[in-house]
Amino acid sequence: MKRNIVIAVVTAAALLGGGTATALAVSGDDDATPTSRVTDDKGRDDDGRDDDGGREDDPDEARAAASADVTAAEAIAAALKHTPGTAVSADLDGDEGRTAWEVDVLGKGDTWHSVRIDPASGKVLSAHEDDEDDTAEVRAALKGASVSAEDAARAAAAKGTVTSVDLDDDGEKVWEVETSGAGDWKVALNTAKVTPDREDSDDSGDND
Repeated sequence: MKRNIVIAVVTAAALLGGGTATALAVSGDDDATPTSRVTDDKGRDDDGRDDDGGREDDPDEARAAASADVTAAEAIAAALKHTPGTAVSADLDGDEGRTAWEVDVLGKGDTWHSVRIDPASGKVLSAHEDDEDDTAEVRAALKGASVSAEDAARAAAAKGTVTSVDLDDDGEKVWEVETSGAGDWKVALNTAKVTPDREDSDDSGDND
């Protein structure tokens, strides 16, 4: 029967992919078209979203955040101790084959530095000058600000494990903070008030 064949195919495909499958026939005749959905073992649909419609975290980022002994705030402090200046962003990444905190520091004049911090020990792995062309915008956004990137990381840490901090110098002029498993946040430059990134939430909850 066609219905049984379709259900069998969906089930087999899910098992080969390491997940589970559910199938629903809309009527009992042989010509009925079943509606099926394949989910993996973590309850995510095949479109990459959680069952509740929320955004799926990057599994590599989540693992890195869970294993990091050095927080974002501590990484920023270590980077600034090595390379004095103003921290503009910090990101936990593995772009160079090894997971590390990468902190962008604006030094004196228009000199930018990229400092990589070991997430296990807090030691400086490397530091080099970087090319950036938005120095004026960054300085304008931070003029009069009392909340540093380190402050923003500490404030948002109450919401979840911080995986990145970045200055938004185009729109609201806030610190944008990503947390593992708890979504994205905005931290005010003068009050350190933490609010949800509504734009990100709306995008992640759109199932259309």
